[in-house]
Amino acid sequence: MSTSARVASVLLLCALGTAACTDETVEPNDGGGGASTGGAPNGGAGGATGGAGGEGGATTNPSAICEDLGLTIHAWSDESPGQRRGELAADFEVPLLDGTTWQFATEYSGCESYIFLPDTLVVSDLDDTSIWEKDLDNLIEASPKNTHYFFVSRAAAADTADANLQAMQSRIDDLLAGLGAEDAEHWRTHLHVVAVRSDEIGGWVSSVLDGIGRIGFAIDTRQRIRGIGMLADVKRYSSQLFNQGYWPWKSNLAYAANEANYFNAQAATAERLESEDVTVVPFWDGDVLEQFEEIDVTLPSAEEMAGFDTLEIEVESNCPNPDELEFGNCGAWDYLAWLSLRRDDQTYVELARFITSYHRETHWVVDASPMLAWLQAGGEHHFRWDFAPEWNTQPTSTHLSLRFSNRGKTTTPREVTPLWTGGSFVTAYNMAHPAIDVPIPADAQKVTFYALVTGHGSQVSSCAEFCNHQHELTVGGMTFMKEFPEAMSNDGCVGQLEHGMVPNQGGTWWFGRGGWCPGQQVEPWIEDITDLVTPGQTATLTYRGLLNGNDPPADSTPEETANINLSSYLVIER
Repeated sequence: MSTSARVASVLLLCALGTAACTDETVEPNDGGGGASTGGAPNGGAGGATGGAGGEGGATTNPSAICEDLGLTIHAWSDESPGQRRGELAADFEVPLLDGTTWQFATEYSGCESYIFLPDTLVVSDLDDTSIWEKDLDNLIEASPKNTHYFFVSRAAAADTADANLQAMQSRIDDLLAGLGAEDAEHWRTHLHVVAVRSDEIGGWVSSVLDGIGRIGFAIDTRQRIRGIGMLADVKRYSSQLFNQGYWPWKSNLAYAANEANYFNAQAATAERLESEDVTVVPFWDGDVLEQFEEIDVTLPSAEEMAGFDTLEIEVESNCPNPDELEFGNCGAWDYLAWLSLRRDDQTYVELARFITSYHRETHWVVDASPMLAWLQAGGEHHFRWDFAPEWNTQPTSTHLSLRFSNRGKTTTPREVTPLWTGGSFVTAYNMAHPAIDVPIPADAQKVTFYALVTGHGSQVSSCAEFCNHQHELTVGGMTFMKEFPEAMSNDGCVGQLEHGMVPNQGGTWWFGRGGWCPGQQVEPWIEDITDLVTPGQTATLTYRGLLNGNDPPADSTPEETANINLSSYLVIER
């Protein structure tokens, strides 16, 4: 995102009155101090050349930490390594400041991530102090224990690099001295200060640190090279930076822990997906798409479709150029993305919804099982994938597939009736959403309400993006409420790292929104209303949108910019 675009975004958020636009007074610094087996190199028995570092000495069983933490151990692989994001990381060695040498293949545990942080990452555009100089305690407090950190200098001058490295080692030593014995021993073997400058390490590591990893890089728990995002901290806003036209949030070393936590969440998702017996129907496998794409896809036969009770939609969006940083390479904005199905009458129905990230690669999986009802005929179907507006395309390497499976549910979605769509979130909103009568088939065994709802635009009360808009569904005398209390919270989206959202994006990714987060799938609103309807009779469903328990307010401008994006359906299962 350009500086002017960032400033415009921040101006809007400040105008909305978000608390994030208050100067920092005290920077937060209060941090304290059944596994699968097999696959580690050398049978998991080898130690590091010369030891793993410091007083800890050689690690005799690198995979022991995986067993202790209950994490799956992934086998070491030498197959087709590379230097691009997503490619396999090859072996390497780095000399450490304590006089030892750390070797990747020997120390590989099969469940840990390895994050390289250069000293050239600075606090802000007006403060060129390295982020190394503070927050080390907060970093380890926020980090999962299956994380290694490598502090490496990219300073141009040798004496500057030496001074930075020595100072970092001193900080580590001081930190370890203040920890309990068990924690000190653990982090002594997981905090590494590289003894030479990045260009002297040699091999692929030097190349990455001079290229896609010049702001840092990582090797994730599955031995894959990954990027590092922007470490700007939402709690460290500076009006001085803002007033001078700079990105107004200062960087925080501890935000690197977001990457490690995200890697763990992604590893858990990958392990689940790999363990399932599924039929995968691919759409695109890395094709670079720019705005939208339509495609004819052949699904399994109707007989086969009848055997599925679960549908998941998996999307991976990567930068188009794997040889460049994610920033300025991946799409810069948080746009609505959705997968739609074209019906026989040439209209489209939305199956699942996502939000693109600010400048980062993403991977989403969403359960859209009720939407199986649209696909029961099997065979050829026409789909459309949208993810950017015409006036600002975002070239993206796209992987998208449908995952069909049978999980032993007692019923399967068979019929679907579209209900309400959204609209301008103003006083007249509810008048535009009257009650709907739906006949319930006599043989219905389960009846489900399925909806995708997100708020966009910001006018009165910062609605509908930054407000807790509420949605009521009433059927059979019972009312269900969907609301978004995390909206308007400064860090409402930070807590979503375990649920598909990529961290450390280039924009205001932290702020809670009304039903969504940048760089995350939109989770459907699903209600089982089986007991509230009678098979063979007509059910009456009512819906309304609210703000603070009341009808939406009138818009403050002639243009109604506050908007609820809603797709809703009633699904019959047999």
